[in-house]
Amino acid sequence: MSEEHERDDLAKSENLGRREELRRYLFGAASTFVLTLAAFAMVAFGSFGRGTTLIAVSTLALAQIAAHFHFFLHIDLWKSHRDDLMLILFTGLIILLMVVGTMWILFDQWSRMM
Repeated sequence: MSEEHERDDLAKSENLGRREELRRYLFGAASTFVLTLAAFAMVAFGSFGRGTTLIAVSTLALAQIAAHFHFFLHIDLWKSHRDDLMLILFTGLIILLMVVGTMWILFDQWSRMM
């Protein structure tokens, strides 16, 4: 009987874990959807100045990146997840260096042609 009781407890805990994970995914999807709608609404309605809209959309984009990291990639600032975060930040740094370097070279070539 204790084996059946342990199996029932295990099944209940797995079901609870699945519900919690589903709730987390749904909350993440809803929050990123709201952030996207807010950015589109700011640009579509144009009720703010260009500078304010640019700063607000950039801030919303950073918030959406953070939401994707937290809710979908399960990366946060806990000690066990810091290795994953460092890997993503290093990858972002390499991509940033490649993009900025390419733009620098193209701008230098353009300025030499003019």
